[in-house]
Amino acid sequence: MKFYFFFFLFLLQLISKPLFSQNPVPVYKDSIPVSRDTIQVPTDSIQVSRDSVYSILEAKFIPKTKLVVKPTKALKVTKKQPRIPVTVSNWKNKNMIGFDLSQIAFVNWNAGGTSSVSGLLKGEFTRIRSEVNSEWVSEMGFRYGLNKQDGLDLRKTDDEFRFNSTYGYRKDTLSHWYYSVKLNFKTQFSDGYKYPNTDNAISKPFAPAYTFLGVGANYYIKKKVFDIYISPLTLKNTLVLDQELANSGAFGVTEATYDANGNVISPGKKSRTEMGFLFTNYYKKEVWKNITLENRLSLYTDYINNFGNIDVEWRAQLEFVVNQYVKANIGLHLIYDDDVKTIEEINGQDVESGAKVQLRQALGIGMVYNF
Repeated sequence: MKFYFFFFLFLLQLISKPLFSQNPVPVYKDSIPVSRDTIQVPTDSIQVSRDSVYSILEAKFIPKTKLVVKPTKALKVTKKQPRIPVTVSNWKNKNMIGFDLSQIAFVNWNAGGTSSVSGLLKGEFTRIRSEVNSEWVSEMGFRYGLNKQDGLDLRKTDDEFRFNSTYGYRKDTLSHWYYSVKLNFKTQFSDGYKYPNTDNAISKPFAPAYTFLGVGANYYIKKKVFDIYISPLTLKNTLVLDQELANSGAFGVTEATYDANGNVISPGKKSRTEMGFLFTNYYKKEVWKNITLENRLSLYTDYINNFGNIDVEWRAQLEFVVNQYVKANIGLHLIYDDDVKTIEEINGQDVESGAKVQLRQALGIGMVYNF
């Protein structure tokens, strides 16, 4: 009887707890994560069956174990978007607008004096196109100034519009010499007078207007902002589009011819063309901290009319930087043009006295906006 009892217990033990399940279930690196309570198998990555799960568990079914199959989304294979190359513009823009103001006032001032206020509006616009072996620089600038003093009418102190454009090409990147073409244009905005006489204008818009067009060589160092231009072939054209000024032969044009009664036989020409040699230089450098020197020089001589007599235009300016928006400047502008004759009044009559050096000096402080 005892033998049958122990044999029955032995069979019961075999059924409820197999001998091969005494060791823990091994977990391999590439096996499916399995816990006693839950088995998670991605359906899209592997196909499993109940029998295969049993084989993984060493052909042993574990009671209370649930097979949970969670649907998973298919892996999305995204194509790499092609890199779009970033284009860098070869153009560089510089824009500046400024306004200078100077004022002085007197109230019961024993030493005397005249109250006055002056204003100057100015602008500089630059476009530069740089490539490996070429450089194209274009500049447009204007200046217009007015002054008002007690007891006097409003007077013009500055008036200029100019445009310069230079294109240069070089053979290799080691050279600073460029084969260049240069175009310069200059005129003014309003009538000019020899004060206090405001009845007769001595200059007007496009009277005069100067145009220089030439070919030559350009020595240009970009980092040092240094430029020299030499042109053995430059065409200079002087425009005097006001007939009254053209009749008087102003600015070197051929004057009108008159009969004995003062009637015009042939009107004065409104233009004059010359061919000559042009040399220009531009230089800009910070000489001291926040103090910048800017220098412009132009020399021209005509091959046909009085060769060797040089027309000179020289500008020099010191700019003092107070901050980003406030700047002070002192400038000098010198001109000598043999075609521009001065008029002096002698015994009540205007008499031509030949060309003279023209000089203008200005000091101002004002607001500047760069964009």
